[in-house]
Amino acid sequence: MAIKELLKEELSNSLRMERDYRRALAKLPRGCLVKKIIRGRAYYYLAYREKNRVRFLYKGCKMEEREIAKYRDAKRFRAQYRKLLSNVRKQIIFLRKAIRAKQAV
Repeated sequence: MAIKELLKEELSNSLRMERDYRRALAKLPRGCLVKKIIRGRAYYYLAYREKNRVRFLYKGCKMEEREIAKYRDAKRFRAQYRKLLSNVRKQIIFLRKAIRAKQAV
């Protein structure tokens, strides 16, 4: 019985981690910055999904390096959080199966 209690505690921790990862993903700026070169000039657009379409929002021809770095970091963090979220979801599925499993004789 002590093992089941431990599994339940681990499941609650995993659910909390999943919630935290989702919140962190929601706080990141949406989309990614795209640099298009048209007639030798660089233009920056924010590419993001809206329903089933990809939208491009014009950000300007000159952007501060700080702003570009913000979107670059957000893209990197988004990939990390998605990977962590995927691992936590697999762990939750495993723990739920283990808690429901019948005890071996």
